[in-house]
Amino acid sequence: MNKKKLRDDERAVSPVVGVILMVAITVIMAAVIGAFVYGYGGSMVQSKDVAAVARVQGTSLFVTYMGGPDQNLVTDLTGTAVTDDDLTTLTSVVGSSVEITSGVATDQSNHVVVTATFTDGTSAVILDTFV
Repeated sequence: MNKKKLRDDERAVSPVVGVILMVAITVIMAAVIGAFVYGYGGSMVQSKDVAAVARVQGTSLFVTYMGGPDQNLVTDLTGTAVTDDDLTTLTSVVGSSVEITSGVATDQSNHVVVTATFTDGTSAVILDTFV
């Protein structure tokens, strides 16, 4: 057997190995991306759609629960406005409103935060604004 002839025939091995490596890399990348996408899909929480609004009128601050498509899932509303206890009387009844009259600033520096608690035990901030 002629050893020189074998060496001349080995030139085609390099492109074949390159193609095999490219296919292997593509398969590995697809597996990693699939695991990433499907791994996070199961832990996603369904968002709920409810809202509250806040407005300043004169020297009073009004915070009103507006409800929404998921209003029947709300069990409790909590929040803060001028002081920590200003929103204790806000209820999960649509249209429920709280009027705050003391300590209200008229220069849009009143930070209002309202959090809703839902029947599945989750909670979400439904209003976070400065008025």
